Amino acid sequence: MAIIRTEVIKWSKRIIPVVLGAAGGYAYYYFIGCASGSCPITGNPYISTIYGGIVGVLLIPRGNKGNEGTETRQ
Repeated sequence: MAIIRTEVIKWSKRIIPVVLGAAGGYAYYYFIGCASGSCPITGNPYISTIYGGIVGVLLIPRGNKGNEGTETRQ
């Protein structure tokens, strides 16, 4: 049960920023987007949502895997 819980927490830390970024991309299209449709990113809701998701991926915190299990000696 503890393993499942840790896996859910690990994946939610990766998925939530992507979902929030995609929602932000769609909100940008909806509220600010280009009315004529000639703008490459904001003229299409699918593209602006994908770009928002990519921004969400870039905001995912990276783990410090190099320092796992190491202790400082004094």
